[in-house]
Formats: sequence, structure tokens, C-alpha cells
Amino acid sequence: MNFHTRKWVKPADLNPNGTLFGGSLLRWIDEEAAIYAIVQLGNQRVVTKYISEINFVSASRQGDIIELGITATEFGRTSITLTCEVRNKITRKSILTVEKMVFVNLGEDGLPAPHGRTEIKYVKDQFQEDGIKN
Repeated sequence: MNFHTRKWVKPADLNPNGTLFGGSLLRWIDEEAAIYAIVQLGNQRVVTKYISEINFVSASRQGDIIELGITATEFGRTSITLTCEVRNKITRKSILTVEKMVFVNLGEDGLPAPHGRTEIKYVKDQFQEDGIKN
């Protein structure tokens, strides 16, 4: 799993206990996972269909730098399934895991549409397909 997105836990992100508010973290995860799905499927019209059990493993505190890791685990006809882990950037200690997130690819009519993808595409491969050398 590659960890690309990093967040700095600030006072506005904390709950009354002084730890990272779960709702803030879930918002960041949903946004990052949607971006990942958009890049993988090559379509900006994707929606979150399903998020499995969310397992909060440890707390994060103000000043922590956390990182989000997301990877595709399955490609359906109109969907993509992802898995996610959030960890502390410095200690590498796991903060949260989500085993399964499903995003659906939509057509211009707003209905599920086949995407034709079957495997993870990496940025370097996308540039090569477009004739851009990195």
C-alpha cells in the first residue's frame, strides 16, 4: 500500500478529549478514496456506495502528522473496491483501517456505467500511455 496523502492534526480537528475527531478523519478518507477512484477509473463522476466496518486502532493528537494509504483490491464492471489504512507518519503506528470501500462509476446520466478497467494504473503508466515521458 502506498501512502501519499498527509495531514497535520490541528486544534480544529480535535474532539473534546483532545484527540483527532473521527468525523474529520472519515471526511479526509472519503475524499482521498474518491480521488483515488477517479484517477483509477478515469472519470470524475464516482460516488461512494459502501464503507465497511471502520476500525479505530489508536488515537492521534494535535501536532501529529498522519498519512492515508489507499489501494484498489477489486475491479467490478461499474465499481472499484478499495482498502485503506491511516497511520502516524513518524511512528508508523496504525490509527485506523477500513477493509472495504466501494465506489461506483457513473455515466453522464448519473447511472452506473461500465468503466472497462481491470487493474491498478500507476501515474507513470498513465503518462506513458498519453505519450508523456517522465
